[in-house]
Amino acid sequence: MTDSFRRLKDVLELGDFAITAEIPAPVSASASEMKQKINIIKDSVHAINVTDNPGATAHMASLAGSSIVQTQGIDPILQITCRDRNRLAIQSDLMGASALGINNVLTLAGDPVKNGDQTDAKAVFDINSKTILSIMDSMNNEGITMSGRELQSKPNFFPGGAAIIHEPEDDWEPKALNDKALSGARFIQTQFCYDAELVKRYMSRIVEAGLSEKMYFIVGIGPLRSDKSAKWMKEKLFGTIIPDSIIKRMEGASDQIQEGIIICAELIESFKEIEGIHGAHLMAPRNLSAIPETVNKSGTAI
Repeated sequence: MTDSFRRLKDVLELGDFAITAEIPAPVSASASEMKQKINIIKDSVHAINVTDNPGATAHMASLAGSSIVQTQGIDPILQITCRDRNRLAIQSDLMGASALGINNVLTLAGDPVKNGDQTDAKAVFDINSKTILSIMDSMNNEGITMSGRELQSKPNFFPGGAAIIHEPEDDWEPKALNDKALSGARFIQTQFCYDAELVKRYMSRIVEAGLSEKMYFIVGIGPLRSDKSAKWMKEKLFGTIIPDSIIKRMEGASDQIQEGIIICAELIESFKEIEGIHGAHLMAPRNLSAIPETVNKSGTAI
């Protein structure tokens, strides 16, 4: 670990605005490509998510990628999907993660197998993401596995869940998020949302429900690469919110990559002023090099 290493949990508990970022685990049997990606952003973020077979395609294991992140002096966030493993394998991976000192775990359903490149693969879905949260909660607090078997050593997981920001209807209650809190979730990372006013309305309801006192909310965002990629994300990436005004800004920019950085930095600054938001989660799988400048322009201290 480096002298400046700070765990995500500590950053959030101190009330600092957290910056997390996502790295797709490489399609590689070597650590070198992973290290190259980490080195691009390691000085600009508090923690790095490592995806778990994104797009339902085979990549380096998130557990291995998370271990590599840790060796580079950054706090990793292990992603675990329900799609590829049964409860035995998930509990085994969790014990292994804890043994390696990996405590942050984001639970996800996983992209549908039909979206991938091996559509004849069998999806597992033995348990759901809420159950994984409950497993970690039992391991942390009771020191037992799902079957009730005692662990020789307890872990200290910092469990997380995912959410999609949406227009809160008058009768909307954040039941799913409350269930995640009751199952032990401590932080939430959201899908992309480039609409600060929508985020404000959504978070107002989260605050009213008392959920921002139970979990730390980290809003998904990222430096756009082009107007074409923005349109693709809006149309094809489930749960993504990108207003037409953002796409028009990208279309009218002489330097679209720079404009994407500016837009993202502006949004991060605006998120800091919204009650209940504790950080920003940057996703830019084909534009990682834009993350350091984005964070710098947002005025966020790491």
